[in-house]
Amino acid sequence: MQHPQNFPVAPLPAHAIWWLWLPLLLAMGVGIAALLMEPGTPPVVTWMMVPLVLLIGTVLALATRRRMIVLDNRELQVRATFYTKKLPVESIDLDRARVLSLEEHTDLSPMLKTNGFGLPGFKAGHFRLRNLTKVFCLVTDRRRVLILPLREGSMVLLSPARPADLLARLRELATPPSHR
Repeated sequence: MQHPQNFPVAPLPAHAIWWLWLPLLLAMGVGIAALLMEPGTPPVVTWMMVPLVLLIGTVLALATRRRMIVLDNRELQVRATFYTKKLPVESIDLDRARVLSLEEHTDLSPMLKTNGFGLPGFKAGHFRLRNLTKVFCLVTDRRRVLILPLREGSMVLLSPARPADLLARLRELATPPSHR
């Protein structure tokens, strides 16, 4: 029995949080402007929009902080915002696993969000590739992504801070121990 081994996730690009807050604050500003243009006192319910938008923004911003890659007892656990993926090392086709750039290999970029969280520079959850292959993502750095094909046909895309280290550890766990 081994202790869980954490693999730090590559940092989220600074601009990703702006893509979360900017639309929310813009919508709130337009809403407030519309309220102020109305004659008379706007109903209290319409003013509730401000704390509601701030609450939604805060919850989503906190969710972006939930990013973790853990190897625990031959099981890879990926926590990405509201989503978690657990898979045994044996389910990964490590012969086809590799580290690459999604900037160069655009065919492996998540395209269609099926049940995920996406901002420019950040993808978490369930997506589909261009060829409609199912993929689970925790991508924060498109230049260094660990591609893990699964034996059942789907894939996992990860952005550990040191992707080669995670791949080496997965391969080490998949190699049967030598008998003496």
